[in-house]
Amino acid sequence: MHELSVTEELLRIAVTHADGRRITAIHLVIGELTSFIDDTIQFYFDLLAPGTVAEGARLYFERVPVRFRCRSCGTEFAPSEQEWHCPACGTLGGDVIAGKEFFVESIEVGTDQ
Repeated sequence: MHELSVTEELLRIAVTHADGRRITAIHLVIGELTSFIDDTIQFYFDLLAPGTVAEGARLYFERVPVRFRCRSCGTEFAPSEQEWHCPACGTLGGDVIAGKEFFVESIEVGTDQ
């Protein structure tokens, strides 16, 4: 259910930055470690956008894969679902350097008011 409040916020951000122009598309960046589901965000957007300058806008989702930096040796790596050990030294896990993102990357607006 937290997608509802997140979608409300992304719509607010887009509408604020559109300055009254009709929004045709919103590009989102979402890390794989977030629990956000594209279809759920789209569902809530379709409920919230009517009556706003974003009505009819398309959402585009870019997923960012998980990447770690090993705390022991500094190697950057992409863990698999089964293996979260550093491939260089075998240390488990590390610092997350990608995969937790969630932001509006850009909006596309029409020329009509």
